[in-house]
Amino acid sequence: MELIVIWGAIAIVSCVAAGVLASYKRRDFSAWVAWGFIFPPSVIVLAILSKHEGPIVRRPSLDEDDYARD
Repeated sequence: MELIVIWGAIAIVSCVAAGVLASYKRRDFSAWVAWGFIFPPSVIVLAILSKHEGPIVRRPSLDEDDYARD
């Protein structure tokens, strides 16, 4: 039981850290938060990546995606 609680705490801390780092490095926030929660060592990869130059990377919403296909 303790192992599950420890893993959950690490996953939540990693998720928050990935969100903060992704915002700072101008990366896709939601993708990095999800990967940080599922696979906590991915935060190390994000920390190593360079800061993204240019506009903030953003995925189109589902409505925008549907409109583009028409």
